[in-house]
Amino acid sequence: MRIQQLDSLAHVEAAAWNCLAGTAYPFLRHEFLLALEQSGAVSDSTGWQPQHLLLSDADGLCAIMPLYLKNHSRGEFVFDQQWANAYRQHGLNYYPKLLAAIPFTPCPGPRFAVRPDIDPDRALQLLLAACQQQAQQQGISSWHCLFPEAGQLAQLQRLPVSIRTGVQFQWFNPGYADFEAFLQTLNASKRKMLKRERRRVGEQGVVLQQLAGADISDAQWRVFFQFYALTYLKKASQPYLNLAFFQQIAQTMPEQLLMVIALKDGNPVGTALSFIGADTLYGRYWGCYEEYNSLHFEACYYQGIDYCIAHQLARFDSGAQGEHKIARGFTPVTTTSAHWLQDAAFAEAVDDFVRREQAAVQVYKAEASTYLPFKKCGTD
Repeated sequence: MRIQQLDSLAHVEAAAWNCLAGTAYPFLRHEFLLALEQSGAVSDSTGWQPQHLLLSDADGLCAIMPLYLKNHSRGEFVFDQQWANAYRQHGLNYYPKLLAAIPFTPCPGPRFAVRPDIDPDRALQLLLAACQQQAQQQGISSWHCLFPEAGQLAQLQRLPVSIRTGVQFQWFNPGYADFEAFLQTLNASKRKMLKRERRRVGEQGVVLQQLAGADISDAQWRVFFQFYALTYLKKASQPYLNLAFFQQIAQTMPEQLLMVIALKDGNPVGTALSFIGADTLYGRYWGCYEEYNSLHFEACYYQGIDYCIAHQLARFDSGAQGEHKIARGFTPVTTTSAHWLQDAAFAEAVDDFVRREQAAVQVYKAEASTYLPFKKCGTD
């Protein structure tokens, strides 16, 4: 087998990449990753230098891994800045590091893809070996794989890596007939709360509209981007993505896009953008000009739940953080990341840290679960 490293996905045909990546998980698609590069959101200047790995044999492409050389830890949602500080305190460089991840996307999913006739464990071993060799030759401290799906986590656990855990909140659909059926699974106080929040949006004269990707106009994309950028500007920071990125995916993968637009007197006052997977809706971006009571909950959560029920999607992944989601029926789930550090002493220290952290994460997850709003057996 032959390993090839690419500084851009433009050097590999979309059909060849997607033959392995598929479209069930939209963020591994060639179109999504290439739009990040061609829009300039991912580049040397933003600290995300593409280093994608391709594994080939006589029959062609047999494994892929999106990979980036990072000189910071922004946009990752797995926080390792303390590790970087520890390196610096010992006179060592933590950056650059290698990252197998989807930029700016904390949604668990495949972090590599392998042709069906290839042993996936063997392919992953070769990909990691290539990363380790690059690290040794170029003075790179480490390799990290963020938010792998459960099946790939099992493969990663068989490698010499440390596994770190975290918690997110996701909504699951056992087959609800409609939103009301979901409400009936909640206890009385939370059921009233959700109804009240949805009612308040309408009482303020705000109506919600769902648009499939192909039906979103360029003017609506421009309005959406203004809202999206405001979310960051309100916090005195710059958005990771730009208008060119959104315009490109609108052209190349519209079938996997869903926009919710909030209108008041016919004018947009807020928008939310989600991506549609095979069995999952991924809520990703939100913004508004001014705050309306409960509008964030309606646009970002309840509209997504409505969509999942109507289209029989099993899961709604609304992104990182947000304990307020628990009261609205989003269940705590465990997320993971894998970490290989070249320095043996630091690798041992990190391994000890993540083991101790994992115990605390398990306690947090168990406690968070006690606040779920679902009815207890025999109660309302």
